[in-house]
Amino acid sequence: MDRLDAIRLFVRLVECGSFSAVGREEGIGQPAVSKQIVALERHLGAQLVLRTSRRVVITEAGQTFYESAKQWVDDFDAIESSVGERQQLPRGLIRINTAPAHGRLCITPLLPEFFRRYPDVSIELSVSERQVDLVGEGVDLAIRHGRLVDSSLTARKLSETDFVLVATPGYLAAQGVPTRIPDLDKHTCIVFAKGRERYPWALKVGRETVSYVPHGSLLTGDAEHIRAAVLCGLGISQAPFWLLAEEIRSGQVQVLLPQSQPERVPIHLVYAAGRRVPMRVRVLIDYLVEAFQ
Repeated sequence: MDRLDAIRLFVRLVECGSFSAVGREEGIGQPAVSKQIVALERHLGAQLVLRTSRRVVITEAGQTFYESAKQWVDDFDAIESSVGERQQLPRGLIRINTAPAHGRLCITPLLPEFFRRYPDVSIELSVSERQVDLVGEGVDLAIRHGRLVDSSLTARKLSETDFVLVATPGYLAAQGVPTRIPDLDKHTCIVFAKGRERYPWALKVGRETVSYVPHGSLLTGDAEHIRAAVLCGLGISQAPFWLLAEEIRSGQVQVLLPQSQPERVPIHLVYAAGRRVPMRVRVLIDYLVEAFQ
């Protein structure tokens, strides 16, 4: 048994939750992964996982070992990356999390150049509207929108974005162009909502920011559907500028009430504080910061 490989496989098993998923990722069969984990358990003298027909359950001993092993693997990768040509050619897997629409529109288009620069690095891009637990879910980097409140994370600012009121010229030609906030009451709004809770729009009146609760026929908790609904001419919505940037620049979508736009919202890259950041992760952080600027 190569102990280093076995420990790496165990760390990925905890994070993936599946022997077959780890096998696919590493290009080996599921039995080979299982054999390595069994050998590691035998070497440690402790059961790390419970195997059932449907899922893998990590034992208490396994969770304790994972927390130390994850840090050890990261530290080992950082040491490797700092020696010789590894400093110029980082390698390994980076796990990054972002919102679905932001990943598709703003992150994925930047990856071809990144992979050209760093051909030995691979990226596992997961998408979620919720804020993931970086340490608990084995995520190296996450992109967060809005003011940060978690002091246990280290942050690098990527950019800021305007939140704009938008609609298509076709919708506005049929329904009229609002010139004041009260005019929105006469329009069909596309509403961002979670469950039945409608998220209010932040709008500026003079020096103050007020909340406006939109009303409309379509409620959705997904930014991609907000985008699609606006482009279909279903009504007015408030959205981050990046969601419809190309359409706004081309005139396919029109910005409304610019004098009522709220303050810009920051976008940050965040990662767990107090941990050594592997070279492969550092180069991605620097690349994204540079690209967004």
